Order: sequence, then C-alpha cells, then structure tokens
Amino acid sequence: MSAGVVATRCGAVSLPWGNRMTLTDLALQNLISPMVLFFVVGLFAAFAKSDLTVPEPVAKLLSLYLLMSIGFRGGAEVAHHGITTQLLGSLAAGVAMSFSIPLLAFVILKRTSRLNPVDAAAVAGHYGSISAVTFAAVTGALNQLTLPFEGYMVAVAAAMETPAIMSALNLARPYRDLSASETGHSVWREVMLNGSVVILLGAFLVGMITGQKGLTTVKPFLVDLFPGFLCIFLLDMGLVAGRGLQHGRKYLTTSLGIFAIVMPLMGAAVAAALSLLIGLSAGGTAVLMTLAASASYIAVPAALRLALPEANPAIPLTMSLGVTFPFNLLLGIPLYISVANTLAKAAH
Repeated sequence: MSAGVVATRCGAVSLPWGNRMTLTDLALQNLISPMVLFFVVGLFAAFAKSDLTVPEPVAKLLSLYLLMSIGFRGGAEVAHHGITTQLLGSLAAGVAMSFSIPLLAFVILKRTSRLNPVDAAAVAGHYGSISAVTFAAVTGALNQLTLPFEGYMVAVAAAMETPAIMSALNLARPYRDLSASETGHSVWREVMLNGSVVILLGAFLVGMITGQKGLTTVKPFLVDLFPGFLCIFLLDMGLVAGRGLQHGRKYLTTSLGIFAIVMPLMGAAVAAALSLLIGLSAGGTAVLMTLAASASYIAVPAALRLALPEANPAIPLTMSLGVTFPFNLLLGIPLYISVANTLAKAAH
C-alpha cells in the first residue's frame, strides 16, 4: 500500500532529516520537488506570455483522475481500519471549521478592506471551503516524504466543501434584495452535485466497498501514475494562476493581498489546535491544516454564481487562485508539515 494512505499513531515521525529537520530544509525539499517546479514553469510561461497551454479536456481529465485516486485510496484505508471515533471527530472538526472560518474572514474583511458586504461574504465563503488541488498537492508532498497520514482525510475534505457556502449565504442575506430571485433549490443542487464532490465521495465509496483487494487491482493506475499526472496538472495550474493574476490584479488591493496570506495561516492554526484534541498523526495534522488554509476556486465560485449573482467573482478568484494557492504550494505546505511534525513530537 502507498505510504501516503497508511494511518499511523500520533507521535514523532521519522523524516529524511531525522530530528534535525528544519523548516528551511522542508521548504527547500518542497520547492525542488517536480510538482512544485512544474507549477513554477507554468507561472513563468504565463508571465512571459508564452502560448503554452494544456487543452481543457486534458485538464478536466487530470482533475478527474487526481480526485478519483485520492478518494479511492482514502476509502480503501477506511475499509482497512474501520470507522473510529477519531474519524468522526475529524469530520466534525472539518465541518465546524468550514462553517466558522467564513464568519472570522467576514469580520476581518469588514474591518480591513473596502469591500461591500456581499463581496466580503463571497470572499469569506471561498476561504471557508477547500481547494481539492491543494489537497492533492499536500498528499503528494507527504508521499514524497514518506510521511503517513490517515486515509479518511479525503472524507473530511469532501465534507468541508459545502458548509462554507451556506455560511456565506447567511452572511450576505441581510444585505441582499431577496425578492429579486430565490435560487435555493438550484444552489443545493449545484453544491451537492458539484463534480469534485461527486467524484471524491464516489471513489471513496468504491474504495470502501472493494478495500485492499480493489486497491491492489488499480494500484498501477491510481497510485503509481499519481505523481506524474500531478506534475502535468500543476503545470496547468501555474498557467491558470499566472494568467488569472495578470487579468485580475486590478482588484487586488494591499489589504486583500495581505488577507489572502494571513487568513490561511489563521485557518491552519485553528486546525492544528483541533488536531491535537482529536489525536491525529503528524501527517493527518498537516493535511487538516492544509485543508483549513486552502481556498476554493472551483466549487464555491460555481455555487455562488447562482446564489450571489450580485457579487463580483473576479475578486475572490484573484485572491484564492492568484495569491493563496501559490502561497500554500510554495511556502504554506512545508510550514504546515513542519508545524505538524513539531506538534506530534511535543505530544509525546
């Protein structure tokens, strides 16, 4: 079985640098990984105005593959270890953060930016939900470091997709003219049948049903090819992030740029505290911190397009995809892994 989906008890984890591992070591290791370097290539190509592109059908196929791989392996891990109180606690923590982080984000944005309340609520919703690509990136980094994590974290990721959307709608409600249109049914359909949620949960269920035998059958495809496909996908994400930042930078004020970096750190800090209470391993803590630190740029924009048509979608997309995603990929993930390892050692 892949080391990245093997659960481990909470405690000190042996990494390539042993007890002398530093944040600088981990950051350098992450920065010179093929996945991150391909992302940088994409960024460079975008800013250099290269005509390099990844065809949209290919990008969609890669996204489908990555989510299927993560979901299937997580389900197989749950089938192997069973449903535990730790799993239920992790799910509860994820849902609670997805509901509450938008509240904190909204308050901060109201006090530090000039966004109108509806736009602030939309941004807050993006930061309460999660980025499936960032989730794929942290699992790839943990696999590279041979640092185990609880496989059921994929279920936590899926559970954190939608509560933030409902929280954002509640925050915006007092400032909206609801007589214009009510799209509650459409929003729920958009949220619950969002492609990333469906494939994550669907693959997770297939993994649970087929277990280790099923994982062995698909290992050459869903496990062995994962790093290579992730490299191509992150190349495309570098292109998308770079070009998006060029077109949307007029919306990126200094205060919003700072928020797009500080808010992930605050979310990660909350997740770290909850991880200690739950008793997650170092790898599991790093994953939960990364989920709380990430910001959606797929599921939430699709849902809020229907639910908050008054909001300017370019603002949260520029922040989440142009600033937060690169920050997490280049610097955040090494930081979260380092903090998680330190906390695991301190707990024992």
